Amino acid sequence: MNTVRLDAAHLLRLAGELAELLADTVAGGASVGFLAPLDRAEAAAWWEERSGAVAAGRLAVWVAYEEPGRVLGTVSLALPDKPNSVHRAELVKLMVHRAARGRGLGRGLLGVAEEAAAARGITLLHLDTETGSPAERLYRSSGWTPVGTIPDYAADPSGVPRPTTIYYKRLGTGGISPATR
Repeated sequence: MNTVRLDAAHLLRLAGELAELLADTVAGGASVGFLAPLDRAEAAAWWEERSGAVAAGRLAVWVAYEEPGRVLGTVSLALPDKPNSVHRAELVKLMVHRAARGRGLGRGLLGVAEEAAAARGITLLHLDTETGSPAERLYRSSGWTPVGTIPDYAADPSGVPRPTTIYYKRLGTGGISPATR
């Protein structure tokens, strides 16, 4: 798997491919914040809007690709913006194209995000995912701890409210270190 962290300009260049990935993920039934059918123009606009957060350092986005550059997956970290939370980040939008599943891309992307967070001095990650989804197996087998479940938290792509489970993972000893201040 080839992965690269995107800067804002690169994200904008790949917005169409990322839109295809997002639309495929929603069409496959994953609850990632959108209802089906997701229009590719709407998906591209959503990715383009993320470029400001990437440029400001509030969002880190990685893509997994194969030559000659087809995007197969992505993962992001929403980075802290308050002094009392610089030790934590939220893992968001881990997606793998349905045609590329079963190759370990999701686990690889998860590892990339975790390693980057730890290198940055982040000691706590958190995420939410649809309860009972295939993503839950990945997170549990990767050492993430479930905190609890919220009923009817988010609608699935067909619009049906589903429960969501909150997870966390410690990456270090905790506390706010000088490196993260």
